[in-house]
Amino acid sequence: MNFIDELQNLDYSNPGGLPSWVKLAAVISLMVVIGGVGYGFQIKDQIVNLKKEEATEESEKLVFKIKQKKASQLPAYKAQLEEMEVILNSMLKQLPSKNEMSDLIVDVSQTALASGIDSQLFRPGTEVIKEFYAEKPISLRMIGTYHDFGKFVSGVASLPRVVILTMHDISLKPINNGKSGVLLLEGTARTYRYLDDDEQAEVDSQNEAEK
Repeated sequence: MNFIDELQNLDYSNPGGLPSWVKLAAVISLMVVIGGVGYGFQIKDQIVNLKKEEATEESEKLVFKIKQKKASQLPAYKAQLEEMEVILNSMLKQLPSKNEMSDLIVDVSQTALASGIDSQLFRPGTEVIKEFYAEKPISLRMIGTYHDFGKFVSGVASLPRVVILTMHDISLKPINNGKSGVLLLEGTARTYRYLDDDEQAEVDSQNEAEK
């Protein structure tokens, strides 16, 4: 009886009576199937993990490239920052100093008077120290024409020292029903000066203490 005939004549209804080699082959086949299934699940998990690791690696490479680019540009940024600080300090030095502030306010008031403006109120307020400059509010109530106010602005711009006047909560409205062309200006103007070395050192010290 050949091998094929022997297989055909096997009694599968009685597994216990099967030849040893058949039982061994069945066990080996079962082990192969179980191992293959387990290996397949393991490989699948590893593939998923591998893809996650690859995505993480690409993300980290991108972050590294961005940081590397920023790091390479850092010297240029520092040079630009230093240049901007020099320009800022130069511009601040063009503002009036602490000692010049009183005279400057008088000059602004006199300029308004010379422009034909009736300064019913020109009251300087308490100075406020900022990070690198000081500002002084001035409460205003002025009466004049458009032409008068134009002369005033031009006169302030012509003063020897740089004067910056910013207007806040300003109202400008005609009086006498607008027939005379006269306007009433009310509100607050602010003028600025630079801090001297001692004042700046004090501000810097306060900022450090607050950190």
